[in-house]
Amino acid sequence: MSEADESGRDEPDPEESVREAVERSRSGAPAVGSVVRDRFTSDEIFQRIVAAADEEITSGSRELFFSALAAGFAITITFLLYVSLSASTGGDPVLSALLYPLGFIYIIIGGYQLYTENTLPPVALTLERVASLPALLRNWTVVLAGNFAGGALGAAALAFGGVLSPDAATVAADIAQHGVDTAWLSLFSKAAFAGLIVAGVVWVEYAARDTISRVVVVYIAFLSIPLGDLYHSVVSFTEMVYLVLLGDLAFGVGLVEFVLPVLLGNTVGGVVLVTAVNYFQTTEHRLESARFEGAQRQLSVREWLLGGMTGRSYVPLVDTGEGIDLAEHGGDRIVVPISNPRTETALVELACTLASQRVDASVHVVHVVQMPDRTPRGYSADQTDRIVATSDEQMAEIRGIAESYDVGFETSTVVSHRSFEEIFDVAERERADLVVMGWSDDRLWSAGRAERPLDELASRLPADFLVFKDRGLDVSRVLLPVVDNAHADLNAEVARALRSAAAGEVTLLRVVDGPDEREAGEQFLADWAADHDLEAVDRVVDDSGDVEGAIAREAADHTLLLVGATEQGLLSRLVTDSLHFDVLDRIDTSLVLAERPTERGLLKRLFGR
Repeated sequence: MSEADESGRDEPDPEESVREAVERSRSGAPAVGSVVRDRFTSDEIFQRIVAAADEEITSGSRELFFSALAAGFAITITFLLYVSLSASTGGDPVLSALLYPLGFIYIIIGGYQLYTENTLPPVALTLERVASLPALLRNWTVVLAGNFAGGALGAAALAFGGVLSPDAATVAADIAQHGVDTAWLSLFSKAAFAGLIVAGVVWVEYAARDTISRVVVVYIAFLSIPLGDLYHSVVSFTEMVYLVLLGDLAFGVGLVEFVLPVLLGNTVGGVVLVTAVNYFQTTEHRLESARFEGAQRQLSVREWLLGGMTGRSYVPLVDTGEGIDLAEHGGDRIVVPISNPRTETALVELACTLASQRVDASVHVVHVVQMPDRTPRGYSADQTDRIVATSDEQMAEIRGIAESYDVGFETSTVVSHRSFEEIFDVAERERADLVVMGWSDDRLWSAGRAERPLDELASRLPADFLVFKDRGLDVSRVLLPVVDNAHADLNAEVARALRSAAAGEVTLLRVVDGPDEREAGEQFLADWAADHDLEAVDRVVDDSGDVEGAIAREAADHTLLLVGATEQGLLSRLVTDSLHFDVLDRIDTSLVLAERPTERGLLKRLFGR
């Protein structure tokens, strides 16, 4: 046996040794390809594209429109410089086109929304059946409307603002008229090649590792449009509106005979010739590596064709829990999403206490790292490693707490733009039975964006939810106001677990409308306690009819208050700050708000009946 074997060390992998030696070498010829990873593979490029596509297709309409408006107005720079250089160079085809790409550089490097540049990323999600066709069409419609509005504003500035010299104004009219006079089929064909170039720029742009490379790629690619006498839909719309404002063209004629064929050509070129080709060259490996749980994340055919006007989140930017084996723990699964591991230790203690009273239950703490809505395109390996390493370091105390409980325990990190919706996605992926989350000023939903309506999310809960407002975790005296619904049943389970784990006292509270109803209230409490295995607890009936006042009086002598959701729901009202229950703010007691999934129809969600 060799010394290496005797010491217990594994033999180094030859391929890894070669790569490490070359990468760390201070001399010698530079290497490329699989030895030194100085470029992205096609699968890695796809990952970067879908991260941006997920952001684009789930953005709000207002955000998309104004970003597209800025892009449309920036196209005016391209038109302005093109006609100005054409006038000053006597129409030289090369010199007049030298500054044509400037507007596109502003748009793409600046992250604005341009219709032709938007063909590739959202279509990739739609081909995967993770975003619906209506979501794609909504994205295109909003972006196109913003681009055209910005282009029209720019055309008006050029026509009436005195920006162009007389010679440049004449050239501008001639260039626009040339496009109008071109045959429909020729416009379509030229525009298809332009669409191929623009969508190809997107793929190559995401393959670039630095801004200088992106600028070079964008410049060369868009310089080919005027040199090849090709057409771009937003530039063409700006040219058409310019002619209309001069009184030389009817708007309807220009739209149908000039802009429409260019728009269709750009779309076909971008979608068919580039998107489909680049998509299918990475399909087999990507289906496993880019999407959680394979085909389970795909929309059904009906959802894909007729789904809502928003897409479904494709992937979080980072999820270190993707490889966790769910079959390892056969009992209940409690998921605890947290935003700050240093301040939410009591939340983890509560979850572990509840898990300790369930057979084979496990706790999975997920650190949800909220990223800004607009971030640099793509995330380098170094950035990802730093985020995960920092999160793992912060979770050390969390793991220490869990070790004192006899429960299965795991931690993971999720980085996402949509922190609130990520809670629901994590619960679904982890097949959670219970989600225990915090309620504080830095709560997860305070800044996160949700791509589906809040009411839709909150009305279809994937698990039981407990929302803990931490004013010190003390379960020695628990107060449970009782009503006859499923949410109170969930609180009864919590009360039993806390009493069993910590030998705490539990008080049941029933509020009735007057002394005449006291006897009925006492009987209700006795029956309810028997049904929920809470016979040996204190029972209090308050006949004041004032629910909030009664809770406030009793809570003063208790350390934890358990409150269930109303028929109007809980989570959606917390997110929108519409939970008008003043007693929760007046008392100093820690509290747990409980909501159990129930089938609530439209009338119940709107009116509570």
